[in-house]
Amino acid sequence: MSQRVLYVIACGAPPAREVGRLVSLAQGRGWNVCVLTTPSGRRFADVAGLERLTGHPVRSEYKDPGEPDVLPTPDAVIVAPATVNTVNKWAAGICDTLALGILVEAIGKGLPLVALPFSNRAHAAHPAFAENVAKLRSWGVRVLFGPDVYPLHDPGTGSSYLHLFPWAKTIEAIEHGIRDGEGDADPARPADGRQARQ
Repeated sequence: MSQRVLYVIACGAPPAREVGRLVSLAQGRGWNVCVLTTPSGRRFADVAGLERLTGHPVRSEYKDPGEPDVLPTPDAVIVAPATVNTVNKWAAGICDTLALGILVEAIGKGLPLVALPFSNRAHAAHPAFAENVAKLRSWGVRVLFGPDVYPLHDPGTGSSYLHLFPWAKTIEAIEHGIRDGEGDADPARPADGRQARQ
């Protein structure tokens, strides 16, 4: 039996420097992990180290037309860290990066999805963010956000709190969702026609 495939999507925030911790946790629980980043997230990530750790290329751009896909198809997706920008675009259905294309398509496919936002107080206070977190939750995304998950910080101080970033909660949430039967494709839910993994 082949391993379950987990996509880990890292956005442009300081915890992306440590996303290898999440990869190792998932691998320890039997997942075949592929890491993708947003274009901004790639600047934070240790791309070479993650490629050695996973055995897969770290992708952040759409492939050229006609090129074969180099990553296996995902069974589940975790977005960590998820920025306010990514959460807002995702909820709006915007696919202007590979990461967002995968996330929008994953909702249409009914995949198990977990997001762990990283935000300062000022960004998180914008009304659109709270509205979009609620939208994503209503569509079946497990958004791990609130004072019981991770404390909000003042602008410019986020790197001081990285030791508190709860990577393990994402794995627990994705596996809890799978046990509960989340991620089964809903035939009544329209699929996104775009091939987002291009």
